[in-house]
Amino acid sequence: MTHTALRALLGVALLAPSFVLVPTAADAKLSTAEVRMAKTVDAEYERSVALLQKLVDQNSGTMNFAGVDLVGRMMRAELEPLGFTVEWKPQTAANRAGHLIATKKGRAGAKKLLLIGHLDTVFEKDSPFQKFTRKGEEAEGPGAGDDKGGMVVMLAALRAMQAAGTLKDAEVEIMLSGDEEDAGDPIEVARADLIAAGKRADVALDFEGLSIEDGKDMGSIARRSSNSWTITTTGKTGHSSLIFSSEYGDGAINEMTRILAAFRKELPEPNLTFNTGIIAGGSSAALDADAVRATAAGKGNIIPQTAVARGDFRTLSPEQTDRVRAKMQAIVAAHAPGTDAKISFDPGSYPAMAPTPGNKALLDALNAVNKDMGLEPMAALDPLKRGAGDISFVASDVDGLVGLGTSSRGDHAPGETVDLDSIRRQAKRAAILMTRLSAAK
Repeated sequence: MTHTALRALLGVALLAPSFVLVPTAADAKLSTAEVRMAKTVDAEYERSVALLQKLVDQNSGTMNFAGVDLVGRMMRAELEPLGFTVEWKPQTAANRAGHLIATKKGRAGAKKLLLIGHLDTVFEKDSPFQKFTRKGEEAEGPGAGDDKGGMVVMLAALRAMQAAGTLKDAEVEIMLSGDEEDAGDPIEVARADLIAAGKRADVALDFEGLSIEDGKDMGSIARRSSNSWTITTTGKTGHSSLIFSSEYGDGAINEMTRILAAFRKELPEPNLTFNTGIIAGGSSAALDADAVRATAAGKGNIIPQTAVARGDFRTLSPEQTDRVRAKMQAIVAAHAPGTDAKISFDPGSYPAMAPTPGNKALLDALNAVNKDMGLEPMAALDPLKRGAGDISFVASDVDGLVGLGTSSRGDHAPGETVDLDSIRRQAKRAAILMTRLSAAK
């Protein structure tokens, strides 16, 4: 669905008092069904925490295919009793475990909700950080926040809707990828099912973690792209006393230095970051097959023949991505004397999720829920403060909202800690929001 179409779905007067889903009286309260949803989330809180512990204690590092499959089975066991048809889609062609796709029909004409999460974590089987440890209303564990906490919020919201009688009318598709933390290759294969689901959907809701800033919950309506690049420079090798001569030129390392210095000077613009993550140079230099390690050989009295560097850049729109890529290519092409250089861009980049009016409309709808729950409104998070994610693959087809999962800190590192109490408010928000969106004409 286009952004314009979503605004029509939500009502062109979304911010006006007449918006159908937003009570207008100053003392607006939750409906009877919404109160029931909130009570159900509270009543099932310990059940949700117990499920989170079960999910966390099963390792599902991206490359632990058996572990990812087992977490998928656990989620299937929760979703089927809610009326979902669940399918496991193997991803052998992308060298990954697979994805879990669950669908449920709703009333005729109901808006299609796409719920996004992921089964895998960054913690592989050899990580020393493996178990869930509860400490009052917090818990440590691999993936406790990212994204097993998010999946628990999703399930708690759906169970609350079922208890209140609103789930039966909702048209829902759930996409739980098995490789969000390390996408399979080729990415066109690894994300084909997600992209197809986005084209079917009217709204996309991403259950990755809730962002908090200065103690306040934030709404996320944008995510930047993630684009990887590799530069290889070459020069004419010889005795170091001949460097910079007309015959031998600047050498490969100086050419690489010129390029990276020009990036720093010429690329900066709003919402862009760029980084060089690994570099090597000398008489010989090369990256390994995974491009995470480098080898090099050389001596101080030899002009370096080869240098290689790899990094990324992140943008807020496809147009910005194209513009930055063209600038980088032009900088690389302006070779220093006696050198050559080439830049390549990985085909498996994550696209940007731009902050569209439709995404803002969804945040406004969520803030209407917050108002009726007695919670503070959520401002839009600066996209510089959030990384890339799966929802970006559907952002060109459907408007979306990010951050419906749990609040956590220290994600992707030993000691990752989830705020268990955030399950309550996030599941209530999600259940009420999904119910209201499903009821919209």
